[in-house]
Amino acid sequence: MTTQLIEVYVPQETFPVLKNAVEKFDIISQWTSYESSDYILVRILVETKHSEEILNYLEQASNQNDKLSALLFSLKTYIPHLEDKKEELEEEDEKSEERELIRASRHELYSVVFESSEISKSFSWFLLLSALVATAGIVKNSPAIVIGAMMIAPIIGPFSAVAFASVLGDYKLLRRALVSALYGLILPIGVAIIFGYFFALPVNSQEFLSRMNIELIDIIAALASGAAGAISFIKRVSEAFVGVMVSVALLPPAVVFGMMVGAAKWEGALTPLLLLLVNTSSIVLSAIVVFWLSGIKPVNWQEIQEAYTSRKFSLLFVILIILTLFAVIFFIQF
Repeated sequence: MTTQLIEVYVPQETFPVLKNAVEKFDIISQWTSYESSDYILVRILVETKHSEEILNYLEQASNQNDKLSALLFSLKTYIPHLEDKKEELEEEDEKSEERELIRASRHELYSVVFESSEISKSFSWFLLLSALVATAGIVKNSPAIVIGAMMIAPIIGPFSAVAFASVLGDYKLLRRALVSALYGLILPIGVAIIFGYFFALPVNSQEFLSRMNIELIDIIAALASGAAGAISFIKRVSEAFVGVMVSVALLPPAVVFGMMVGAAKWEGALTPLLLLLVNTSSIVLSAIVVFWLSGIKPVNWQEIQEAYTSRKFSLLFVILIILTLFAVIFFIQF
């Protein structure tokens, strides 16, 4: 059983209302202390799967009273443990996980998304280094070096943020995530263009040639990568290895496309470009579906309507792009 601690700083005049509301939720325990003459601190211990409903209530309460604030902490364990209920709780957790996809709260995920969609110095350096390593791996025809580049490529964050923002209908976050995602592709392409301009294309490299051909298995792999990335994101498990899957679908095609552009091989550059666009669309599509099915949505009625519209048009738009790219690929090959 995973638990979280919610700390709520509430004005004394509104404490009775909050106390009555909290008692209606499914919590493990709660503690109250007087922090000052104006504020009361309420600590609420809750199972992770029940934290979102409490946070939703606190979000609405803070809209009515801006003096109320809350903090969320993830806990590894707590003492004393409920030994007499341990087996019962574990059995309930197993049954619950069989019925539904237990995920982190929307509020926690939003904070992670907002951070991962930022173009920071570390993001730029990791992206630049991964592009250089991927280029070297493709030139040397070394799958190990290419996979090593995927390990340090931070591409999964911005694309997960694009899908997450689309599901929530948060257009401000969506614009931020789209800029980061485009930056995450343009920088590697730029590095590869410089290489293609000054050096000969590695036409004998299988890593290079494999990105000059589009097969159905590439699309299936991209869809699976996007879904796996979204699941790892909502469950807040390590994204390192899942991020490799997403990066494999995006970074090598981007590098090969850049090489072809740098060498002025315009006709040959079309195939890796199409592969990159198809993989990008497939990853975003599967991530949107996973976020949608996991129940991520706003609280307010107006925001729910905006999220419904955003999700619907995002799905239609991405599906239309994929179908259009399929048609172009079919026309080229046949």
